Amino acid sequence: MKTNENNIEMPTMKVFDQLESEVRSYCRSFETVFTKASNATLWDKNGNEFIDLFAGAGALNYGHNNERIRAKLIDYLMKDGITHSLDMATEAKETFLLEFQESILKPRNLDYKVMFPGPTGTNSVESAMKIARKVTGRTNIISFTNAFHGMSLGSLAATGNSFKRKGAGVPLSGTTFMPYDGYMGPLVDTTILLEKLLKDPGSGVETPAAIIVETLQGEGGLNSASANWLRNLEALCKKFDILFIIDDVQMGCGRTGTFFSFEEAGINPDIVCLSKSIGGYGLPMALTLIKPEHDIWNPGEHNGTFRGNNLGFVAATEALSYWKDASFEKAIANHAAVISSFLKRMAAQYKGKITDVKGKGLIQGLVFKEHSDASKLCGEAFNRQVIMETSGAFDEVAKLMPPLTIEPKLLQEGLNRIEASLKAMYGSAEIAEEKIPAATRA
Repeated sequence: MKTNENNIEMPTMKVFDQLESEVRSYCRSFETVFTKASNATLWDKNGNEFIDLFAGAGALNYGHNNERIRAKLIDYLMKDGITHSLDMATEAKETFLLEFQESILKPRNLDYKVMFPGPTGTNSVESAMKIARKVTGRTNIISFTNAFHGMSLGSLAATGNSFKRKGAGVPLSGTTFMPYDGYMGPLVDTTILLEKLLKDPGSGVETPAAIIVETLQGEGGLNSASANWLRNLEALCKKFDILFIIDDVQMGCGRTGTFFSFEEAGINPDIVCLSKSIGGYGLPMALTLIKPEHDIWNPGEHNGTFRGNNLGFVAATEALSYWKDASFEKAIANHAAVISSFLKRMAAQYKGKITDVKGKGLIQGLVFKEHSDASKLCGEAFNRQVIMETSGAFDEVAKLMPPLTIEPKLLQEGLNRIEASLKAMYGSAEIAEEKIPAATRA
């Protein structure tokens, strides 16, 4: 019998250790065998109940087995609805396109053609980069420090993480990295540097086909771009005839509080990448939103066998019903305020250990002075049956990103367990403060 540090019996991982590739990662952090799930709760084979503050890395914004969405899927399947269709016209796709137009694009005064590039986020990023190069006739793409855009070669070339880049096995080219907002400190607007380089024919930086950016870097450490910086970036793109791509794969579908993460900035990107929770139920689905004037693809010039996931269309259509009025955004804001207040309190109590609180909406986290403490916290939390993960170049951020639909009481219980985990690491808050040299106290 295998037990964790709290003497709770856990299922064996023998089959996965013996038969699955060494590339597996999450099951090394969460060493149990899960069997069922509901909204923000998971159960393993031994009946242990876990609070999910991970939400499928942002693919489960509407929770596990969302009842409303599940009912639509079951009804569709029982009526022998089409499941696979390449990019043929189906009723499920038609219904989704109309609903996306009416519930999402029109209320935000956005005009995009919808491309289905394949099942995942990296498919969306690859297609965005390809169409930008086709439209402009240029090849280079500007990305940013600590960016993460995917694991296939094109999107990996625009990803900053050295560990992931090394996995490519070949040189990664066609991109130039620039400093993200705040990378040079809070007083430096890095778009000024970018403009200088683009203006100077001797800088060695060619005018790119596109600039691709995450408004909040989920994998890169919860670095958040200010609205002003994003507007400056958009202005640069217009000035130099560069296509502006927002990668909203993880931050879209409400993760930061609004459906698109860029709404607060008031920008209008040329291309938007969506995946993860656009599938509504954790189903593989991705969109590339392209301004009509840039939609110059020839038929079949970019395709894929699984870009017509009709179950994804059905689930996504029902998920969009959450956005028909402002009540869902208000609920997200309430959850976000609870998390923010809690994290700030923990940072104050353990100010010798925790250096910052980062993120927004329902993706927030704690930055640790000792980088490895972020992983330790996630481990302690898992021992208390809470699932959360790290992010950042040094895995220095312990990140919370629950389903947007998490029950308030369950969220509070998850936060209580995180507080208990911090206490197990550092002792009481009073003891932690006493360890801070007097000269550094506020």
